[in-house]
Amino acid sequence: MEREIADQLESLHPDAFGWALHCCAGDHSRAEDVLQNAYLKLAAGRTSHSGSSSFKTWWFGVIRYTAHEEFRRLRYRESLVGKLIRQFSGDSQDTQPCPSQQIQLDEQTQQLRDCLCQLPARQAEVLHLVFYQDLTLNEASVIMKISLGSVRQHYERGKARLRSLLTPISQHES
Repeated sequence: MEREIADQLESLHPDAFGWALHCCAGDHSRAEDVLQNAYLKLAAGRTSHSGSSSFKTWWFGVIRYTAHEEFRRLRYRESLVGKLIRQFSGDSQDTQPCPSQQIQLDEQTQQLRDCLCQLPARQAEVLHLVFYQDLTLNEASVIMKISLGSVRQHYERGKARLRSLLTPISQHES
């Protein structure tokens, strides 16, 4: 049976990539990631064909659903970074920026990344897991294999240090 599924997947691969490309609005890189994640779902047993539809219909549904998951995850991560930047800059607007504001936002994002590199390793790891990987502090503690209390401490210290690194020097002197 596994050989049959592998043969079907192999024969559908060009069409599946085309469908993934469509689901990702023409972004080749995202389409490759989506298709790979769909294959991983199947390999890990997180999805299986029940036979209620054709294999191709089912497989394209898996790809579409995976693309939507990736899109939501990407949008959520981007919104977290944006919220973090707005929190540190004191700006609570939630509108789409104009091109000049987008350039400034890109510069701020790079500044944020540079500041994250200046944090102690554990603080940076916790902030990365929470803000970029969308994990809870409890999940971060499991991944890092340290207590929840330690994770909370690294999280709070990391945010405080990041806030001080992101605060312009002129504001420190005022």
